[in-house]
Amino acid sequence: MKVLNVNDLDGTEYDVTHGNWQSRRMVLAKDKVGFSFHITILKAGTSSEFWYANHVEAVYVYQGKGTLLDRDTGEEYVLEPGVMYMLDDADKHTVTVEEDIHCACVFNPPVTGREVHDENGVYPVLTED
Repeated sequence: MKVLNVNDLDGTEYDVTHGNWQSRRMVLAKDKVGFSFHITILKAGTSSEFWYANHVEAVYVYQGKGTLLDRDTGEEYVLEPGVMYMLDDADKHTVTVEEDIHCACVFNPPVTGREVHDENGVYPVLTED
């Protein structure tokens, strides 16, 4: 069993900030449960391009407002509390944030916490080995 408070991660190696967002990683690959779980805050007034070519991600928005753009189809979706989206086909997407978006995210395969988005917004697949 693992029990922790997200606020206890502030300022630790599990607290990752990258310009437009902050992600506190609560479950990582080293936990060996087949997924990683993050609490992420995307900052108001920003726009970020992502492309998880190597991962499936599910995102649940519980606070804030913005839009999600599917860059392959041009479809745009409102992001607000209660909305979930899943990126299950290497979906190239852009998140534009009106009000800080607070969300819970799950990745498969799990991330290690050492990943850095490349120039295309892609995380490499890293292992704990």
